Amino acid sequence: MLLSLLLLLLLVRASQASHFLGTMMTYYPEETFADGSVSVILRYKLNFVSCVDSDAWQCNGNCGAQTQTLGLSVVQEVSGEWCQREGAITRLLPNNTGFETLLAGGDWINSIQNGIVSWRAVTAVEMRNRSDIGKPNTSPQTTILPALRIPSNCAKNINLLAFDPDGDKVRCRYGNTSASECDPCTPPSVLSVSSNCSLPFSPTYSNTELHYAVQLVIEDFPTQNMNLIQTDGSQVVKTTNDAISKIPLQFVLKVGPPVPSCEDGAYLPRFLPPTPENRAQLFAPAGQALVINIRAEATQSVITGLLYSGPYNAVKNSSGSGNFSLTWTPSASEDGQSHPICFVVQANYSNTLLHSDLRCVIVTVGNSPTTTPIPIVVSTNQTTEQTTEAPTTTTTTTTTPIPIVVSTNQTTEQTTVAITTATTTPTTLASTEANVTTSAPGPQYIIALNMMISTTLSLGNNSDYIITLIKNKLIEKGLPSTISLRLLSSGLVAVTTASP
Repeated sequence: MLLSLLLLLLLVRASQASHFLGTMMTYYPEETFADGSVSVILRYKLNFVSCVDSDAWQCNGNCGAQTQTLGLSVVQEVSGEWCQREGAITRLLPNNTGFETLLAGGDWINSIQNGIVSWRAVTAVEMRNRSDIGKPNTSPQTTILPALRIPSNCAKNINLLAFDPDGDKVRCRYGNTSASECDPCTPPSVLSVSSNCSLPFSPTYSNTELHYAVQLVIEDFPTQNMNLIQTDGSQVVKTTNDAISKIPLQFVLKVGPPVPSCEDGAYLPRFLPPTPENRAQLFAPAGQALVINIRAEATQSVITGLLYSGPYNAVKNSSGSGNFSLTWTPSASEDGQSHPICFVVQANYSNTLLHSDLRCVIVTVGNSPTTTPIPIVVSTNQTTEQTTEAPTTTTTTTTTPIPIVVSTNQTTEQTTVAITTATTTPTTLASTEANVTTSAPGPQYIIALNMMISTTLSLGNNSDYIITLIKNKLIEKGLPSTISLRLLSSGLVAVTTASP
C-alpha cells in the first residue's frame, strides 16, 4: 500500500514537471463602500507549455470574500512552445487592510540555466486610502510574453513596460530569496536589470539554445511623501523611498544561436510605421473597437507571425507578410482602467526563430481628456551648408499650404503649414519662420516649422509620443526616415537629419 501511494505521488509530480514559463499579476481597486469595505480586481496571466496546465493563486491576510472569478481564457497559444491565459479575481474586503497573493508550485521548463526549479510569485496588495490622490492604490500595470528570444551574439536591451496609473515612480528589480519572492531567485547570468525596467543582455556566443528563468518584482513609489489611511483612522507615512505595492513579472529568456547580423531589419524584424512607438498611450471608449496596426520587415529572414500579450479577447489579424493588426473592444466594466499590450514580430532564419524588439502600448479605457492647444516648434541647427559661398543662381520660390493631421485614435488634430520650396545652388539656405526651405539638387532640410496642435496629451508627460506623431507626419510629407527629434528645455522640438 505504501509503495502504491509513493508511485502515485511520483506520477502526480511527473505530470506537473517541466512546464512553467512564468506569470504576472496586477490589481485595480473597484469601489469603497460606506461600511468601510472595499472591492478589488486582480488580473493575472499564467504561462505554461500547454493550455491544460494550471495553478491557482492563494490569498494570505485580509482576503475577505472572493465574489467573482473570471476563468482562465487563452490569450495566445504557440503550439508545442507556450500557452498564455488570462484570469481575474474580484475580492470584497471587510476593510482596507492589505493582503498578499501567492503562486507556488513546480517545475519550470527543462534546461533552465540559472538553476530555477520550483516557481513562486508574490503580489503585495495595498488598499489603504492614499492622502495624495484620495483613493486606494493601483498597482503598476505590465504584461509580458511567456518567452522572448535573443540571438547569442546580439547585445540587446529588453525594455519592459512598467506603467503606473497613479503617476507613481515604478522600479524593477530581481526577486529576493530571503523575502520568499521566488524559490530561489538566482538571476540569469546574461541579464542585468536597471531600476527603470531595462534588461541589458550580454552576448554569450553560444551555438545552442539556452533557457533562463527571469523572475522580477515591480514596485511603485510615491513621487512625494504621503499617508496611507486605514479604515479605523490610523495612518502610515510613505516616503519616496518606500514601496507602496509589489507585483511579480516572470518569463523565460531563450538565447538562440548566433545570426550573421544583429542589425534590426536584416535577420531580426524591425518595426515600421504605423506601428505605435514603445510605451505609446492610447484611448479606447468602452464598447468601441481599438485597432492597433503593426508593420515590420526583415530582409534576410522570413516573418512568420505576431506574438502578443494583452487582454484575452483581443483579436489578431494578418494582411500579408509583416502586416498585422490587434483589435480590442473594452467592456463597460473596464471603464477608467489601463491595460497593457505587448508584442513582438517573429521571423525564421535557417530553422532558427528570431524576435523583434519588445514593443508595448498602454490602452486607457474611456474618452480622452479635454483637448488643450499645445504650440510646438520644429527646428534644426542645420541652417548653413559646409560652404560659405553666396548663391550664384536665381531662386524660384513657391508656397503651398499643406495640411498636417496628427491622429491619436481618439482625436484628430490638424494644422495647416505653409511649406516653401526654393531652387538654389547647395550653399547657404535662407529661411523664414513657418517655412520649410529645400535646396536642389542637395538634400532637404527643415529650417523652421511652426505648428499649433490641439491634443489630448500633456507635453510634459507624453513628449515622446507627441514627437513620434510629428516625426511620422513629416516622413509622410517627404522628409527622410533618418530624421530624429528631441525635446529642448524651452519646450521646442529640435529635428536633425542623419548624414548619408
